[in-house]
Amino acid sequence: MKSKTLTLLALGAALIAGSIAAPAMAQRDPAYAAARANGSVGERTNGYLGIVGPATPELQRLVDDINNQRREVYAQRAQAEGATLEQYALTAGCLAIARTTPGEKYQAPDGSWQTRTAAAPLRDPRCP
Repeated sequence: MKSKTLTLLALGAALIAGSIAAPAMAQRDPAYAAARANGSVGERTNGYLGIVGPATPELQRLVDDINNQRREVYAQRAQAEGATLEQYALTAGCLAIARTTPGEKYQAPDGSWQTRTAAAPLRDPRCP
């Protein structure tokens, strides 16, 4: 358990240094920004984007595309850091949730969707 905690902390440091919550292209996509702003999508605890509420085909394609990009980045970084994809994705999810801004949606540790307030978001206890 101790080595797993140290691995997550090391991954957290690597993610902070690399600033990876989502690929840069997704961050600039106006459709992604709009979906985030209107609460259609939110950050999940597993490091991937989730749909909040009903999904349209366009929204599903957007989320799938972003998640595929994230998975690719996570796999590369996890291998470089000597971690599993799941460990890296969890740590990325922790950081993405921490970086949400008031009004944005995120997944709480119990799986429910929450709207970020000025207070710190609820995060998984395994977060670094």
